[in-house]
Amino acid sequence: MTVLITPKRFHEAEGVDNWRVLWSVAFALYRTGDFATGVRLVAEIGRLAAEAGHHPDVNLRGTVVEVRLVTREHWSLTETDLQLAQRISEAAASMGVAADPGATRTWEFALDALDVDKVRAFWCAVLGYEMVGDSDIADPDGLYPPVFVQQMDVMRTGRNRIHIDVGVPHEQAEARVAAALAAGGTLVSDRNAPMHWTLADPEGNEVDLATWLGRD
Repeated sequence: MTVLITPKRFHEAEGVDNWRVLWSVAFALYRTGDFATGVRLVAEIGRLAAEAGHHPDVNLRGTVVEVRLVTREHWSLTETDLQLAQRISEAAASMGVAADPGATRTWEFALDALDVDKVRAFWCAVLGYEMVGDSDIADPDGLYPPVFVQQMDVMRTGRNRIHIDVGVPHEQAEARVAAALAAGGTLVSDRNAPMHWTLADPEGNEVDLATWLGRD
């Protein structure tokens, strides 16, 4: 039986200090130091995933391995994700591979639309994506960022209708906002903080800095 858990429950568990929930997905980023160590870590993650019958997304780069865990049938974290995260953390520690939880991040494009499905159909055609749920489109191979199409009641004017949503670790959000403001940005709205802050760059292009807080 699948047991859904909240981001709060995930973060309160033992053995997940390596991990950060961004929106509804658990991320871990490991600094391997070299490619060969990354390959060995990925092989061990593969073994643990096969034992669990639950497969994470793994991104192997030169000296970095990123792991993402979510139960796709529910697009939620589950006890299975938690248990696999704990085992991956143990495996990395046994190999002497350190995590860098502060470096975890994710992002997506967001488009404002009056007719969500028509806009989604266009961008699916352009990007080679597919429909997901009622408001998203995604790369069928999971390699590239998704697009969120946001329902609007009235055509927005005077502001960009395309923005970026950036998921950051919850404990870093306020510092990231402060850094953006120090870099010349402006605060458009903090009405939904700590779920997200809306910022704009010096020329008015907008971004939402988002956390899992308030999404339970």
